[in-house]
Amino acid sequence: MHPEVLAMLRVAVVASPPVSMFNLAIPELLFDKVRVDGEPGYQVVICAPDPGPVPTTGALALHVPHGLEALREADTVIVAGTGEPFAPDPRVLEALRESAATGVRIASICSGAFSLAEAGLLKGRKATTYWEHAEEMRRRHPDVDVRGDVLYAQDGQFLTSSGYAAGIDLCLHIIRTDYGAAVANEVARLALVAPVRPGGQTQFTRTPLPPERGTACADTRGWAMRNLDKPLTLTDLARHAGVSVRTLTRRFHAESGVSPLQWLLHQRIERARELLETTRLPMDQVAAASGLGTADSLRAHLVRRTGLTPSAYRAQFSRHTAASAAGMKQPA
Repeated sequence: MHPEVLAMLRVAVVASPPVSMFNLAIPELLFDKVRVDGEPGYQVVICAPDPGPVPTTGALALHVPHGLEALREADTVIVAGTGEPFAPDPRVLEALRESAATGVRIASICSGAFSLAEAGLLKGRKATTYWEHAEEMRRRHPDVDVRGDVLYAQDGQFLTSSGYAAGIDLCLHIIRTDYGAAVANEVARLALVAPVRPGGQTQFTRTPLPPERGTACADTRGWAMRNLDKPLTLTDLARHAGVSVRTLTRRFHAESGVSPLQWLLHQRIERARELLETTRLPMDQVAAASGLGTADSLRAHLVRRTGLTPSAYRAQFSRHTAASAAGMKQPA
């Protein structure tokens, strides 16, 4: 999809009591920051089985004015996590089934995946949920291909994320799907969160660092992002961080869930995708600017990541292609 050819998209977020306020806030925050040519890209509506006061998992009070009829007008439905995930409201399940039958995209954050599974929407599909609930999901729904160690998963029209901040990654993935890399990355910058991360990234680290060291590599990651066009090595990254390669690798994995070189490759592919979407640069220049080296290397990595060649990716996702197809004036 492209901003030039889309009207404002409607997102309905289901708040089943007791709802997680953190889960509920993520779609509201991120989708609200999307702007396309200065106009909002999304309209977000919070709804509940029973409009009015809705219990939460914490001390905050919540009033939801809309009922589940909001799902009928939505382009995307998101089920927020709840403190009682194992007995979802039958009215929510029926509303989800009705939406699924129309082809609407349906997503969940954290324990919201149990509602999708109970509604029968995840049968035979890959899905995830918060890692502490993964075994319970497998026990209750053996027909679901549970991926218990990823940030988010997509199978057709259905998307599920793991717990807490993984909902941010899921929403950025949705924004990218709808409006492209440049818009998604701008939202990430405005929200002061990491750029779009791959869904297969691990949910949690098995050797976490102490809290005060949780951003030890942040400056080095920022420096690397500004120098993606250069042939960065592990030694370069370690030298910038002022530590040994071994220490850098350990800290980097503890903070981001992947190795430094895996993270670097992901960011380079993301940069290449953004350039393909927003510029007319030749393929060798896209490869050079993103640090992927050659057009052949760009092609190999992009096909592996997206299943599309660079030319096919640009034809499908370029703003310029969309603007031409719509007969609109292209931006300068």
